[in-house]
Amino acid sequence: MNEQLRLIEALLFAAPGPLSEAELTLRLGDEADIPALLRTLAENYAERGINLVGVAGGWAFRTAPDLASALRREVPRRLSRAAVETLAVIAYHQPVTRAEIEVIRGVGLARGTLDRLLEAGWVQPKGRRESPGRPLNWITTPHFLAHFGLDSLNELPGVDELRATGLLDIGPAVLGDGLAAVAEADEPDALDE
Repeated sequence: MNEQLRLIEALLFAAPGPLSEAELTLRLGDEADIPALLRTLAENYAERGINLVGVAGGWAFRTAPDLASALRREVPRRLSRAAVETLAVIAYHQPVTRAEIEVIRGVGLARGTLDRLLEAGWVQPKGRRESPGRPLNWITTPHFLAHFGLDSLNELPGVDELRATGLLDIGPAVLGDGLAAVAEADEPDALDE
């Protein structure tokens, strides 16, 4: 078992991204109890500067959360608000076309916004929509999940969580007239009338 632990540790350390349990099984064989080995390794690293965590459908070493502030570096260029909004639209509505992103945001998408997200490795095109013009569909990548510490898209915060933090304020003043009517129709009182 000690040799298997050492091998998993080496594989995870050398991997360019998270490794799934299936990938680890391929390397160690079916006789290895991968979940137990991962638990043991995670426990061994629990109090250290790096931790073994489940992320993006696999396992990877990450900096211990309590040390993040000491290691944080200034990013030379931050994402614009438009890029952050575009990333959120893609994450929550994928697969989504450029035109759909513009409709959801209510403004045209600036030149280069998708390019910046593509360069960061957070989004990628995935096929074309079966509609006139055959526009590209955009989705998030496993690198997006890994960068934001998510195991899957199911871990994205829901509407209630976003409202509770003040990051989402949906109301007629924020929405256009057409969307305000849709939002009001979604309210429970509107359905009871």
